[in-house]
Amino acid sequence: MSKTFDRFASIAFLLIGLLFVIESRSISQSAYGSSVGPNIFPTALGIILILLSIRLLFETTKYEHGERIKEPVQYVKFLIIFISAVIYAAILEPLGYVISTFLFLLIAFQTMERGKWISTIVIASAFSFGVYYFFAEFLGGSLPGFPQF
Repeated sequence: MSKTFDRFASIAFLLIGLLFVIESRSISQSAYGSSVGPNIFPTALGIILILLSIRLLFETTKYEHGERIKEPVQYVKFLIIFISAVIYAAILEPLGYVISTFLFLLIAFQTMERGKWISTIVIASAFSFGVYYFFAEFLGGSLPGFPQF
């Protein structure tokens, strides 16, 4: 990647992370029926984004000044993942979190690296069920459940 692009991107994402943290403070502290307030996730997301941005900013100082290898832009992969993310948002409520997240991850993993179906299925299902269980059962939050056919 380009050193200049990475620097600007890290600063931009740092500012977006700060905005997430600041604006999440204006969300109410608790929600009815949930022990986890709606401000927890955006605050954590903002903090993670800030930390990753700072890491990227420090890593740009370690870039070597040498020949840059021009990598081809992969528009098809981007479009496939973008369209599947839009479809994921549309089917989240009707199909529920676990099924829609599993399908989205399956498509995204196979788009990035063809083959390895067993590891893709294992990772996608473990992540889908794991996050659902952790958030809905352990933290007491609410996610769209399984469909009621």
